[in-house]
Amino acid sequence: MNGLRLWGSMGGAMLTWDFLKNQSNIRKHSLSFDEASELFKIPAHLVLEDYDFKHSVTEDRIISIGPIRRGLIYVVSAEQDEGDTIRLISARFATAEERKRYEKSILRWNDER
Repeated sequence: MNGLRLWGSMGGAMLTWDFLKNQSNIRKHSLSFDEASELFKIPAHLVLEDYDFKHSVTEDRIISIGPIRRGLIYVVSAEQDEGDTIRLISARFATAEERKRYEKSILRWNDER
């Protein structure tokens, strides 16, 4: 596993990923886990998070949608070590439907402030 310690919105959690899975993710989605880790450095209110009910069979998985420099991304991760470590599982650019959902959520959040 490769790791990167982040001190942004994650509060000092260690971000990790499998090297071979990262290489596969780059080939499949043209997005590295290192680049996707930018999502965990932005303010939490800019990230839409949902529990991944469909794929949380052996571990609790979280879906995060938010902006990085190259666009809006969709990341699947799992917390480990009581939240001290976050393992990246998948990362890709958001679909049109996911972008609409994200924009609606962020607009609603801004309206409530």
